[in-house]
Amino acid sequence: MKAIELFAGAGGLALGLEQSGFSLIGLIEKDKDAAQTLKQNRPNWNVLCADIRTVVDQDLEQLFGIKKGELDLLSGGTPCQSFSTIGKRLGLNDVRGTMFYYYAVFLNQLQPKMFLLENVKGLRNHDNKHTYTTMLNIFEDAGYTTPYTVLNAWDYGAPQRRERLFTVGIRNDLIASCKFSFPTPHEYKPVIRDIKLDENPDPSECARYSQNKYRVISLVPPGGCWKDVPEEIVKPYMKLCWQMPGGKTGILRRFTLDEPCFTVMTSPGSKQTDRCHPIEIRPFSYRENARLQTFPDDWEFYGSLSSKYKQVGNAVPVALAKDIGTSLLTALAQV
Repeated sequence: MKAIELFAGAGGLALGLEQSGFSLIGLIEKDKDAAQTLKQNRPNWNVLCADIRTVVDQDLEQLFGIKKGELDLLSGGTPCQSFSTIGKRLGLNDVRGTMFYYYAVFLNQLQPKMFLLENVKGLRNHDNKHTYTTMLNIFEDAGYTTPYTVLNAWDYGAPQRRERLFTVGIRNDLIASCKFSFPTPHEYKPVIRDIKLDENPDPSECARYSQNKYRVISLVPPGGCWKDVPEEIVKPYMKLCWQMPGGKTGILRRFTLDEPCFTVMTSPGSKQTDRCHPIEIRPFSYRENARLQTFPDDWEFYGSLSSKYKQVGNAVPVALAKDIGTSLLTALAQV
């Protein structure tokens, strides 16, 4: 089964699809570091380091060596962007200029049997639900039926609470025979203890706290957060965050070994999304984050340390992608 992936990033989704049985015949990623990560780990993949806005004007059938209607799967995840028109049902003109527009152009030109679109959970309610409704309308106009759901990576082999919206498209001429179901959650839900943790990793692989942050977060026990620090110390540290509503439990959050991590982020330094290591006073290394995202240790990331954190944080967990890929293959085998 052949797949093309757009906005491929560092390859979490593509690797999971490959593990499930798909053959990746094309991947597009404009970030040079992420594209290099893909090329170095999979020299056989046809990786285009290019802006999708320039690729979409080419003859896609010739570029990927496949005729319209023959591709099994188009996959990828687009940024969440507002659309300028409201309720006018203008088709692609509704979304022109957004990254989703180019995904939709690929879809219309190649007419794959199925597609997979990954995005943040909040897309469903973005812009008073107008954004996602517009996307579903465009998929309908392109000739696809679109089941969708929110999946938590923790239910599918990743020791991480990470909820994402997955939209699947089934071409309408195949709908009678192509029966798709989202994967069933695993019985066992892994925790941080289940991954390999590094011992005092090199600064080239792990960010470090400032002297002040180290002093404050050292007062937090495993499983605790800012609430465990004396007010006279934590209030000056939190500054304006002190006035924020809600529990603010992501601030100065330190994990235990026997719980999943929160969503792996693209940077280890945000005050409101601390993810402190359960044993050592430091952030998780980028490699530990990659393990939380279920990348194998032999998957090498290229670029600066901040680029590696970003690539890992933007990825789809490999284990989740594999499970979804297996469900997609089961449906395609019926065609």
